[in-house]
Amino acid sequence: MKSITISFPIDVVESMKKVARLKGLSEYKILLKSYISAGLCRDEYRYSGISTVLLIEALKKIWGTRHRHPTSHTGCD
Repeated sequence: MKSITISFPIDVVESMKKVARLKGLSEYKILLKSYISAGLCRDEYRYSGISTVLLIEALKKIWGTRHRHPTSHTGCD
């Protein structure tokens, strides 16, 4: 395991805490890890036929678009 530090808006953290409780999870960090794992698995599958360089470029485009034009405080589409 590797520890990282990441900042989220307070309202996003509060939403994660609420959803974690509703799902019966002991803490929101477990929920966050599951969201990251699910998204990573989805993207690995989606881009499994292309090179790592193309995957990185595709993810940069996806992240850049969402970062500049969020649709909600959680970034949910």
